Amino acid sequence: MTKDHKISPFSAFLLGVDGMVGSAIFLLPGSLYSKAGNGLIWLLVLSGISALFLALCYAALSSETKQNGAAWLYAYKEFGRFAGFEVGFFTWLQGVATISTETAAFLTSMRLLVPALSNKLVYNLSGLSIILIIAIIGLLGDKASSIADNIATFLKIGVLLIFIFVGIWFIHKVNFVSDTHYSLSSMNNAFSNAFYMYMGFAFLPVAAAQMKNPKKNLPRELVAVIVSVSLIYIATVFVAIGILGPSIAHSSVPLAIAFGKHFGTWGKILITIGTVGSVLGVAISLSFSTPYVASSLANEHHLLPRFFGKKSKDGSPYVAIIITTTLCMLLVLSGSYLFLVPVTIIISLVQYFSTSIVMFKKQWEKHKHPEKENAGSFNLRGGILVPSISILICLYILLNLKLKAILLGGIALLCGIVLYFVDKSIEKHISKRDAVQKNGTSK
Repeated sequence: MTKDHKISPFSAFLLGVDGMVGSAIFLLPGSLYSKAGNGLIWLLVLSGISALFLALCYAALSSETKQNGAAWLYAYKEFGRFAGFEVGFFTWLQGVATISTETAAFLTSMRLLVPALSNKLVYNLSGLSIILIIAIIGLLGDKASSIADNIATFLKIGVLLIFIFVGIWFIHKVNFVSDTHYSLSSMNNAFSNAFYMYMGFAFLPVAAAQMKNPKKNLPRELVAVIVSVSLIYIATVFVAIGILGPSIAHSSVPLAIAFGKHFGTWGKILITIGTVGSVLGVAISLSFSTPYVASSLANEHHLLPRFFGKKSKDGSPYVAIIITTTLCMLLVLSGSYLFLVPVTIIISLVQYFSTSIVMFKKQWEKHKHPEKENAGSFNLRGGILVPSISILICLYILLNLKLKAILLGGIALLCGIVLYFVDKSIEKHISKRDAVQKNGTSK
């Protein structure tokens, strides 16, 4: 995209929808239903509203910079290098976690057609092979990534629409009747995991610099995208429950099972193709972009250690690719799709929380010094209300995730802090060495 070319509102809308719709809608409804029952539909509404609050913080901050918006950029500008380094580290980790989660989603989907994947050894070996394959495809460059993303978009949206408009004719009212009562703790955990469906909202604010009149169009686009995606999700879950009833709680691939109930093997294959196409497209796209994010943070912004930025003769960030691929492999081996979902959520929360904190600080300063308001930026109404609610949403989601995922997030945070101070020490040593060499040369 050239510097002067701007994304049209419709293109921005499609970008937002594409960024949000992923594996979760194909695979999570069964697990979420087991924790919330028919209340899952209302949890999707609440998740959409929560995503909108967080997205508005991104929108307001992205309108204040000419660069593509990113959580690490906001943290760096407002709180300095340490904050920027940590959030940048987690930005890269989010890509790693998402690749791993989508790979696990692929294996979970294919298990319906390839029962051998139920064997732990076969599952692990297949996961490692897929990570290697998508890493190699990612090395082919942006064109391969773009093609994979376009195919994924066509498959996932097309299959979901087929599922909704065909499946609606097979709904039975009795399937919505349930005597099961769900605890508040169970509902809260379901909400936290349901939020994974909406995590792609940050794609649109990040591209704000390429939009036409982002101050005016970005808030509208965000509302339109989140409302549209919420309607797709609600309709999909409604149809799935209407076809399967309470038995949906026992399925790891509920949409494929629901469609297969009336269309047999071909129905299962159709939904599986949509799921597999969707998750592989995301994984391939991220396998290209994630190492480049790490390389850019290291070379251009000095917010990751120098070795992340090392490149081969053809410009490939081979060290970042190796580290990214290795970590993806370890995560795939560490647990199932349902384990990796909350892990990805908690890693993402670092970015959402930091962005909400930055927005809170800016709104507070704007309240105290209204004369400093940036005339060209998007005016976030309500003062500190929106960022305050966003902060509470992040904390609420965090506290209702499984302890194992929280501990893993804490370990990642500790690793990031250690990495920062080790990098700082190394940079200080290099600076001293360069100074000595310079003095020696001058003499």
